[in-house]
Amino acid sequence: MAVLHNRVSQKELKERLYQEPEPRTTVSFYQYHPLQNPQEFRDELYKRLDPLKVFGRIYVAKEGINAQVSVPASNFEAFKNFLYSYTFLDGIRLNIAVDDDGKSFWVLKIKVREKIVADGIEDPEFSMERKGKYVNAQQMNDLLQDEDTIVVDMRNHYEYEVGHFVKALEVPSDTFREQLPMAVELLKDKKDKNIIMYCTGGIRCEKASAYMLHNGFNNVFHLEGGIINYAKEVKTNELESRFIGKNFVFDNRLGERITEDVIAKCHQCGKPADTHTNCKNDSCHLLFIQCDDCAKKYDGCCTVECQTVYNLPLEEQRKLREGKQNGIMVFNKSKQRLRPRLDELTFVSSEPTN
Repeated sequence: MAVLHNRVSQKELKERLYQEPEPRTTVSFYQYHPLQNPQEFRDELYKRLDPLKVFGRIYVAKEGINAQVSVPASNFEAFKNFLYSYTFLDGIRLNIAVDDDGKSFWVLKIKVREKIVADGIEDPEFSMERKGKYVNAQQMNDLLQDEDTIVVDMRNHYEYEVGHFVKALEVPSDTFREQLPMAVELLKDKKDKNIIMYCTGGIRCEKASAYMLHNGFNNVFHLEGGIINYAKEVKTNELESRFIGKNFVFDNRLGERITEDVIAKCHQCGKPADTHTNCKNDSCHLLFIQCDDCAKKYDGCCTVECQTVYNLPLEEQRKLREGKQNGIMVFNKSKQRLRPRLDELTFVSSEPTN
């Protein structure tokens, strides 16, 4: 029986990736489509994609598929043709990464989930069959000129912090499942306004647009292909980018630059910076924004305490981690539950989304 998961260590896989001479393309895609047997579909995907040396994370559920992967250049056409061999994926838009070195993933993980986007929706009447109208980059820019347009960012605060559309409304929540009812409540008096939802690659804002329509909103739009596709269309058609800063991405890059604007600040010294990094202390791995100067000063760590641990011999570090779940830091997205000594730091799990 074929092995349908990886058995090589993460360290070795990462080393292999950086030794690859062939360029890779990072691509994301999703599709809402009812799947009768997600596990069977998952296994078939693995058997076909693993020989093509596709790396990345793919979630499969009864409602469809959500994927972020990297593909060797020589296998890209075979990869695309395989996807298009499924009727419900035939011709699907593949969002090519904007700022990509091809080193985004180093292993293939395909998991079956309850949903491809955790939304918390329990209403049996809700359906993805009725959703907002797609808008492309030019239409997005045109609608942004209309005073009756409200642009809603359906991403988390750490994504919004480094880049967003001009005039975009941030829904101040920790998770997408919390954002949906909050967006309805925030805009309850504006049901006849033009409301544009956007996100990284389209998957969250597409569901959000359907949820808004389900709750009585009349003029709902969502950005086709999200920020990734918008940036591509802006470049191709030489349009003005109304998105400023960086687009946070859930892979090893942690961000792709859309414009040269730096709208965030270093979480340690407050200087302009928008580079996300994970704390080098293996007991922490906190995601935060750090400038180059602070990276040198703190050895890539988030605090002096973590820097002290990071510089201990490896055996001592292992002993400190024994019996501790995620060490001193449990990944936490909430602005309200941050460590007192780092009030401005952002917490995030490595959970991928679009």
